[in-house]
Amino acid sequence: MRPPTPKASASQASSPSAAATPVELRRVVVENLQPAVDEGRFPIKRTRGESIAVTADVFADGHDVLAGVLKYRGGSEWTEVPLTPGDNDSWSASFTVAELGNCEYTVEAWIDRFGTWVKELVAKAGAGQDVASELLEGADIIQHAASVRLKPDTTYGNDRDTANQEADVVSGLSRTDEDLRLLEIADLLRSTQPQPERVAAARDPELRRLMEARPDRSASTTATARRVVVDPERARFSAWYEMFPRSCTSNPRRSGTFHEAEARLPAIADLGFDVVYLPPVHPIGTTHRKGRNNTLTATPGDPGSPWAIGSEAGGHTAVDPGLGTLDDFDRFVATARHLGMAVALDIAFQASPDHPWVREHPEWFRHRPDGSIRYAENPPKKYQDIYPFDFESRESAALWAALRDVFLFWISHGVTIFRVDNPHTKSFAFWEWAIADIRQKHPDAIFLAEAFTRPRVMQYLAKTGFNQSYTYFTWRNSASELRDYLTELTRTSVKEFMRPNFFANTPDILHEYLQTGGRPAFEVRLVLAAMLSGSYGIYSGFELCENVPLRQGSEEYLNSEKYEIKPRDWQQPGNLNELIARVNEIRQAHPALQQNDTLAFHETENPAFLWFSKTAGTDRVFVVANTDPQWMQHGRIQMPIRELGIGPHQSYIVEDLLDGARYVWQGDWNYVKLDPTERVAHIFVIRD
Repeated sequence: MRPPTPKASASQASSPSAAATPVELRRVVVENLQPAVDEGRFPIKRTRGESIAVTADVFADGHDVLAGVLKYRGGSEWTEVPLTPGDNDSWSASFTVAELGNCEYTVEAWIDRFGTWVKELVAKAGAGQDVASELLEGADIIQHAASVRLKPDTTYGNDRDTANQEADVVSGLSRTDEDLRLLEIADLLRSTQPQPERVAAARDPELRRLMEARPDRSASTTATARRVVVDPERARFSAWYEMFPRSCTSNPRRSGTFHEAEARLPAIADLGFDVVYLPPVHPIGTTHRKGRNNTLTATPGDPGSPWAIGSEAGGHTAVDPGLGTLDDFDRFVATARHLGMAVALDIAFQASPDHPWVREHPEWFRHRPDGSIRYAENPPKKYQDIYPFDFESRESAALWAALRDVFLFWISHGVTIFRVDNPHTKSFAFWEWAIADIRQKHPDAIFLAEAFTRPRVMQYLAKTGFNQSYTYFTWRNSASELRDYLTELTRTSVKEFMRPNFFANTPDILHEYLQTGGRPAFEVRLVLAAMLSGSYGIYSGFELCENVPLRQGSEEYLNSEKYEIKPRDWQQPGNLNELIARVNEIRQAHPALQQNDTLAFHETENPAFLWFSKTAGTDRVFVVANTDPQWMQHGRIQMPIRELGIGPHQSYIVEDLLDGARYVWQGDWNYVKLDPTERVAHIFVIRD
């Protein structure tokens, strides 16, 4: 089939150059710009100080030499880094993000006329051919470059201002010393000096430097820019501790207060946590209040679920009277900050039937045909104490604004980290709009998506703006399951937009592994959560190895703290406080453990062993864990000695950071025994 012949006007037909469109003149193709999420539909994620390695496929017709730059900006001005060519037309460069907020990056490439000319000149001269004509051609290229206006802040070979996409030819202006030098070289190329001398002048590295600073980019090609959201470091590296302030009391018949919960903060800080996460602290409704163990009828004194938000005392911008006042909350936040911790607040967009909005804005809720408001359901489960919002109501604009303002209210009270309850049951469009709107003024805000649902839904929430995500870690317990899952999170495109937060347990989830594995199960899950993920968390009671389910086959706790006040003795025998503090201390001391990008799994002979490492610069930490909490496991594990520069017969020392024990190993395969009654894991570093 012959291609269609384009129609041309009379003026186009009379001039070949007039017939060519600007697109046709741009011979360079730039495609497959990476990293990218859905071809740029959503931004990638990084935290302040992280590097972004950018690649693109760059090529053109013919055999011309190409050149290009990576361009990035957080404001209006572009900064540029030269691209480096690689294999198969792939070009690359990197940059580091320094400021919170939004940034964008792209690749611009062009035909390097000077580089092409030098390449052909050298080839012809080397073959003994006459290059008189080529030298004259080069003189013209160099003379033209000497007339390109450079801005004063131009930096050759690194950052260059490229606001002008086309060469700006100057006439009648004084020239810089470098311009004069270029004109001297052009004159030399036109001179009658012997050709070898003129060819040598063309190959002078100084000339290359001057010409690289003055490229002809008039027909360059620029890829569609990609976006990156730059988050605070806590979005990448954080240790969360979930606590119920109302349980900070010695009397289970009376709610603990913020003041009493404040007294618990130093102990949490001593454990090494930097985020204290609170469930909803708002007034709790009384209509259809749930009783202990989620019974449908509450008895007098039952406090109800904190997620049934709203009463005559207020809604999402009020605190439960039993906890104290907003001033008390502010003091709690200030004390946590003084101890080096941030407060994270649970935001649950649902309402008790007693919520003020039910009376003031009934149009924000879904109604049955009889006019009554629908309560929440996940058939066959029913939640009669909760009304969901209608994100598609006729008054959705007002509803969305009100919900956004809930975040802004708590930000005004010092909270910038939010764990969002069940975001997958709310509008995707709302989250994309609200999070972007909030982060315009508060780029330090962090949103954690609590969505235990289908993978695509969880990933889409991360794309819409959530900085961190709950994961399937709770249900990945064997070594093979963990290897497969962590490979997905850290070695596929998911890593560009979804940051995992590995919670070892939650008020809703007590996995069978913890129910049946006893203290060793808690120990190994702690080590794995803290070592595998830059961010992890535990729900209070984990350090006491609480593991009694509501019933066999249930993941609900017996006497769940969601429905009752639950004082505890935090120093009771068998607690994990010392181990938790040591694990968090190790995380703080080793940059390798503060990110996920370098996670690498290594070979073992025993399938119950999970053997992995993380690296940051010269810091490398190795972890081997026994995922079987019931039985002693032993076998050999392979140390990647070639990567470490260790010879096959060379001895070396590995030190366990948990207890300081040292072992002399030799070669790549070495023996390990992990008995759950003694230890469930080693956290190794190599010592000289």
